[in-house]
Amino acid sequence: MCIIYQTRLYDIRESKDLTQKEVAKLLHTSRQNYSVWETNSKFIPLKHLNNYCQIFNVSMDYVFKLTTKPKYNTFLSGPLDKVVVGQNLKALLKKEKVTQTELADFLNTSQSTISAYINGKTLILTAFLYQIAKRYNVSMDKLCGKKA
Repeated sequence: MCIIYQTRLYDIRESKDLTQKEVAKLLHTSRQNYSVWETNSKFIPLKHLNNYCQIFNVSMDYVFKLTTKPKYNTFLSGPLDKVVVGQNLKALLKKEKVTQTELADFLNTSQSTISAYINGKTLILTAFLYQIAKRYNVSMDKLCGKKA
């Protein structure tokens, strides 16, 4: 499945007058890795997205063009907690009356993968988080426990 998306990674970096190499160093990755994220060739891993958002004081939703507001009033910093992400995903599925199997079908993955996310065993992929946010009109930051 090909996901069409755009980010503001380039615009944010340019507004701070930084090079890709400088941002890559801040994210503890290579310039090559950062480059494919910035050009939307590959999704930025959620851990790195979280770090990027904290460094540049912006929300995930802003980076992924889900909002025009750079940051929310109530915004929690710190590392991602896969258990919190899983609990929030579980609550969303309950609210939307969607089964794990239905979500797995939508994301073209297995039900066991969804179960691992919900049970806090594995941190959800950024691509999946983005698709869920778009489909259910929910904040990526809120799902990650970053927005109250």
